[in-house]
Amino acid sequence: MSAEYFLSVAEQKNNIIRLSTAQALAGANSVVFYATGAIVGNAIAPSGALATLPITMFVLGMAACILPLGSLARKKGRKAAFMVGTGTGVITGLAAALAVVVGSFLLFCIAAFLGGAYAAVALSFRFAATDGVAPERRARALSLVMGGGVIAGVVGPMLVSGTMHLWPPHTFAVTYLAQALVAVISAFILKGVKTTEPVDAIKTGGRPLREIVSQPGFARTVFSGAVTYMVMNFLMTAAPLSMHMHGISQQASNLGIQWHVIAMYGPGFFTGKLINRFGAMRIAAAGLLITACSVLAGLAGTDIFHYWLSLILLGLGWNFGFTGASMKIIEYHRPEEKTQVQSMNDFVVFGVMIVGSFSSGALLNLYGWNAVLWGSLVPIGLALSGIVSKLRAKKQSELST
Repeated sequence: MSAEYFLSVAEQKNNIIRLSTAQALAGANSVVFYATGAIVGNAIAPSGALATLPITMFVLGMAACILPLGSLARKKGRKAAFMVGTGTGVITGLAAALAVVVGSFLLFCIAAFLGGAYAAVALSFRFAATDGVAPERRARALSLVMGGGVIAGVVGPMLVSGTMHLWPPHTFAVTYLAQALVAVISAFILKGVKTTEPVDAIKTGGRPLREIVSQPGFARTVFSGAVTYMVMNFLMTAAPLSMHMHGISQQASNLGIQWHVIAMYGPGFFTGKLINRFGAMRIAAAGLLITACSVLAGLAGTDIFHYWLSLILLGLGWNFGFTGASMKIIEYHRPEEKTQVQSMNDFVVFGVMIVGSFSSGALLNLYGWNAVLWGSLVPIGLALSGIVSKLRAKKQSELST
């Protein structure tokens, strides 16, 4: 096992600032696609049932690219993966703009796939923030980088609302060009990140993956994180189109998405402290409970208030659930195993999301918004019961000793 290398306090602060900013810009790219993907898909797809396929392709891109990008980070360092990821972000915007202009649904789906690759790299920022940081400070570093994404809740909807009608015959074309420019800016910011990739760690490789995943609680942690993200994506994919179907304006929909993203990342400024105080899995369980409340808010009605409340609670639930699960994952690997385990975890998360993103569109078109909401309660219940049973067993064990 290789020795762990720690960065100076100044280097840690520099990384957090840069990674937080990059998280915000990358989050804005994702917001653009989530806010417009189903609407553009509905306009140019050969069938309405395929309206959310671009969002599915976005998630598929995340799942398909996370392991190769993790391997690249393992061999060449995280920064190499950052540059490849932001490069695909640039191509995403350019290809999506062209797809809107020529009315090509296939090209738009390809652009969405590449956008998913960029999003996959962006999610590794949270783990990168913990590199070279002492164990007691890692939860704080991870949550602060995720907290930086709150800016995405402002930048993303602004990109959509401010550019969607700048080229009247081709709605959203300029939006996607602006998206490409944002990815370019992100690349320059990430070049200044200080990474800690010791050569000896790459050579030793760590334990076999089978041994790592067989650790008690590992599968439960991955599952809870996957469910949290899947349900968020499941509802987020269908919500803009559902609002559109219920006669809610694009501007009002954009505002709902904006507050959803702010709720996703805003708690990051204090989630780390809560994890240090209550434990990662208790915070993950709280996230699942808040997500369930989001579903109940959606079931209460289809007025704009119901959508907004549901989306805000959905964002809060995602932050608590995903941050808690992500922090717990760090406890299962050694420094030389980090990129392998982290990318495998995210691969499972994104793989589960593929099912959610595509099925939400089919459910929405066939059975309506309420069917999407009811369908999300099953995985929430399974993940929550798994965490609660583990916490109870741990408490009983502590009492018996």
